Amino acid sequence: MTKTTTAIWDPASHLSTAEDVAAYLEAALQDGDSQLVAAALGDIARAKGMSQIARDAGLGRESLYKSLSSSGNPELATVLKVITALGLQLHVSSTDQAKMAVR
Repeated sequence: MTKTTTAIWDPASHLSTAEDVAAYLEAALQDGDSQLVAAALGDIARAKGMSQIARDAGLGRESLYKSLSSSGNPELATVLKVITALGLQLHVSSTDQAKMAVR
């Protein structure tokens, strides 16, 4: 019987284009889980080079790793700095569930 070896799947190794990055982050945002969004940002930052992203965002590399881990809880200011350093933009659109009264 032959042995099958497996490796841990690393999403960062599959984020090679801007479209891949945007789709990956969009899926995390649509899920609505803040820890998943933080982890997705961490995966994207690792794919682009965590040290460079930390420098561009004005943050420490070690604290950025911790903040953007699956157990991290980054502040909104950190998330916005990282998104900018990654060359990304956030856009907002309304959902069918959103009902706003116009005054």
